[in-house]
Amino acid sequence: MKKAVFLDRDGVINEVLTKRVKFVNKPKDLYFLPGVSEAIKKLNAYFDFVFVVTNQGGVGLGYMKESELKKIHLHMIEELKKQGAQVDEAVYCPHKPKAGCACRKPNSKLIEDLATKYEVDLSKSFMVGDTDTDIMAGKKAGTKTVYLGERDPLADAVCNDLSEAAEWIIAHQ
Repeated sequence: MKKAVFLDRDGVINEVLTKRVKFVNKPKDLYFLPGVSEAIKKLNAYFDFVFVVTNQGGVGLGYMKESELKKIHLHMIEELKKQGAQVDEAVYCPHKPKAGCACRKPNSKLIEDLATKYEVDLSKSFMVGDTDTDIMAGKKAGTKTVYLGERDPLADAVCNDLSEAAEWIIAHQ
């Protein structure tokens, strides 16, 4: 079985709710946070896969079309690749926040589906996120979890950013 790191997107990989961008609804709105490509490159050296797992309720709410979201993810993967960082797949829940679907975090279906598809051992894998729902999804799936922010009582670790999280993950794999 293989091991993976699952990353939330907004607030982990790219800016959201900043002076420059409120929400990412077009590829041109995607601004990478500092050190992201270097952190993903480090994770690539130790893990079989790096995935993006994100809730994108803006699709269900009508703020963006699913086709535009796919363009954003393709742009993200291509730009990271240019910097030597590999994201193997980006998956998302397009449903409204209160839709009650199985794929929206804090549910773990997106993580579990990727684990099945790529033969990933979730007990040897990690989920990195900046919200409680990210951490809950990781816990439900059986991964170790890293919260980006000030504190989270559910997470296995708390880090300031993805660079710091990558160092912790590599040391605790």
